[in-house]
Amino acid sequence: MREALWYEKLADEQVTCGLCPHRCRLKPGKTGICRVRHNKDGVLYSHNYGQCSPPTLDPIEKKPLYHFYPGSMILSVGTIGCNFKCRFCQNWELAHGDPSLYQIEPARLAAMARRYQNEGSVGIAYTYSEPIVWYEFIKETAELAHDYGLKNVLVTNGFIEQEPFQELLPYIDALNIDVKGFNREFYREMIKGDYLPVLRTAEQAYEAGKHVEITTLLIPGLNDRKEKIEELTDWLAGALGPEVPLHFSRYVPRYQMELPPPTPKETLLKAKAIAEEKLHYVYLGNAPELDGSNTFCPECEALVIERRGYGIKVKGLAGNRCLECGAELNIVC
Repeated sequence: MREALWYEKLADEQVTCGLCPHRCRLKPGKTGICRVRHNKDGVLYSHNYGQCSPPTLDPIEKKPLYHFYPGSMILSVGTIGCNFKCRFCQNWELAHGDPSLYQIEPARLAAMARRYQNEGSVGIAYTYSEPIVWYEFIKETAELAHDYGLKNVLVTNGFIEQEPFQELLPYIDALNIDVKGFNREFYREMIKGDYLPVLRTAEQAYEAGKHVEITTLLIPGLNDRKEKIEELTDWLAGALGPEVPLHFSRYVPRYQMELPPPTPKETLLKAKAIAEEKLHYVYLGNAPELDGSNTFCPECEALVIERRGYGIKVKGLAGNRCLECGAELNIVC
């Protein structure tokens, strides 16, 4: 255990956690919604500090990040716990289960990531479950990784308060943020949270100059209505800019949901068409048959990155400029 950051001590040994917008108020012996922040005798502890899934070298496109060092690898780690309760959780074994993990210190993980640079890795991705509830461990590890010249990536639901996020941001280079739907009722019923703090997190990261990509898992009948796709697209184009990549991912039944069936390909294609009216880069994930992963220059429409699964061919770029027309693209190389 490690004493948690961002909490307030109250009377009668109660505490209020200030890490995420749930702001759990906990009596002694109680644990927050995330399952990993626990009040022991009036002190809030992080129970998952150093508890790590087996570090795995992944293609960075798996996060998914398509515009951040495309074709590279990244050392990927996760832990238990999550501050959302998505009924369709795609990684429920970590987020809500009780898997076997092992202990690792920040210095050891950072040193491991440094060694993997020789295999084409650019740094560390905190992923698989929700990294926000691993805050203390990530902050220490990310600082060390930056000292080694490594990149730090968050794959997150974005449900964090502004002040702790601002303290973490100097050590984070890129984020993929889940905007699970543009509907407050959907968030309340299916996720047990709110989407407005998520939008604020994305805007905060973008304003800080971080590389941001957005993912939305399209679930038939729940978050795939045309007007909601339009609202999502309008927000992204206006608040972050049309150059920020948007990934629509295909839903398949998981965890507590046997229905609806997987997202029809027609739904994915319609969402892509709607989003492309306002955005330069829209991708389709978990549906390789739709061929929706290639990157084209928004100026001349030349193919600049070809993707087949996790096979990547960077074929039309010189740095981050299109070889055909010379346009500068929102790609970090």
